[in-house]
Amino acid sequence: MTIRNDAAEADALLRIRCPFANFAVKHTVDRGEGAPAMREIKSIPIPESKTTELKHDGYHVMLLQTRQKLVDGETFTCAVVFQKGGTKETEVQVSRTP
Repeated sequence: MTIRNDAAEADALLRIRCPFANFAVKHTVDRGEGAPAMREIKSIPIPESKTTELKHDGYHVMLLQTRQKLVDGETFTCAVVFQKGGTKETEVQVSRTP
């Protein structure tokens, strides 16, 4: 997911709600001592006047406990909730490759 913040102030991604998943968990990848590890976080910072790309090896969202089998190429509408920007509807495409 790519998020573009054109505002003059920073924002934060607070939650994602999708009709096909019971939970969405926000993570970052911690590169401390040893192997990289995922760590759950409360929000994902979105800097002002920048584009933020969510990737598997950085900030990302995992959709858990899916309610149906997900098929490669299918699309769904999910609600993305920001601290200052409010709720935005976005289309999500199922893909086997990150």
